[in-house]
Amino acid sequence: MSGQQTAQLPPVPAHEPKLRRWLLPSAVVDALDLDAKRSGRRPRRTARDWIVDFTCFFLAVGIGLAAADSLSDERGLSPVLADVDQILGALACAAVWLRRRWPVGLAVAMIPVGFVSSTAGGAAMVVLFTLAVHRPFRYVAWIGGISLAQMPLFYWLRPEPDLPYLASVALTVLFTLTVIGWGMLARSKRQLMLSLRDRARRAETEARLRAEQAQRLAREAIAREMHDVLAHRLTLLSVHAGALEFRPDASREEVARAAGVIRESAHEALQDLREIIGVLRAGEPDDAGRPQPTLAALDALAAESREAGMKVTLDNRVTEPAAVPASVGRTAYRIAQEGLTNVRKHAPGTEVTVSVTGARGDGLVVMVHNPAPDGPVPPVPGSGQGLIGLTERATLAGGRLAHGPDGDGGFRVRAWLPWG
Repeated sequence: MSGQQTAQLPPVPAHEPKLRRWLLPSAVVDALDLDAKRSGRRPRRTARDWIVDFTCFFLAVGIGLAAADSLSDERGLSPVLADVDQILGALACAAVWLRRRWPVGLAVAMIPVGFVSSTAGGAAMVVLFTLAVHRPFRYVAWIGGISLAQMPLFYWLRPEPDLPYLASVALTVLFTLTVIGWGMLARSKRQLMLSLRDRARRAETEARLRAEQAQRLAREAIAREMHDVLAHRLTLLSVHAGALEFRPDASREEVARAAGVIRESAHEALQDLREIIGVLRAGEPDDAGRPQPTLAALDALAAESREAGMKVTLDNRVTEPAAVPASVGRTAYRIAQEGLTNVRKHAPGTEVTVSVTGARGDGLVVMVHNPAPDGPVPPVPGSGQGLIGLTERATLAGGRLAHGPDGDGGFRVRAWLPWG
């Protein structure tokens, strides 16, 4: 039986350590920080985001300046169109800083801009990369497909002065596909990181739930132990106290014997209660104290009941009793103990028969039977809880238990426990 102290589980990390947050994108940090309060605002850029944003900006500016130098070599390009090309390229490079906020809208806007301005090509590639990182594939497929489809027409209208037409189209298509693939790879790595973290969180949550369930089962087991043990001891106290109350003419020896049984039963009850409370406080298994009763303790249980004035017949016909598993023997003992306790409470003065039969492979059968009492018996508060506990105990052991009145007005409890 496990202890009842709260299990010391490792706390679930709410976020990445402070020294590592700057290495991650802000979107990933925000997704990993499940305990953060969502205000509806975009997460603040991390140091890595600033480095990447500056790199992308300068890359777009560098590609735009290189394209601007080649405008003078284009044949048939008017000065007005060259100025418009450079103005659009400058605006596109400035718009790179907005790529995290509006990746889809900016990518759509770059389609006509990129068709008119060659100096906006670098910014268009950066925006397309951002789209592949932050949005699902369907957005990339549509916007990237349109961008690729307009490239042959762009180079037909504005051919490169130093490259053939097919080479220009092929190199640009290859570069665009590389950028899209790189962005999709980055997105898949982020999603993998988030899925692994989510899986780890679910595993920790399930471990915590399993620990709580184990604690609950342990509490239920301890409650059954307290009922089985203390109810038996307290009924002995009640029987002997009643004998002293209703037999004032008892001899000195009988009074002393009854008082001794009361004292011994009270001592045993206190010791059992102390051990159970010790399990609750210290978290020790229940077999750390006195040895737990098994099938071999049935004779002592019957003798103890006879000393309390009960008429008990024990029929033990178990082959190889020493081979009975300890858990099965203990369950059989508790069933017999609770049966005797119920007879003392509900049918005092009757003769009770406890029979235990069985063999390896057939299982163990425990039966407690008593005839109807001679007269009316006052109801006992809380009746029926012990039988419910016995049914649960037998079920947990893999067996079954049935109870109820028989044909002659008596009561019978019969349990089968596995013994393979």
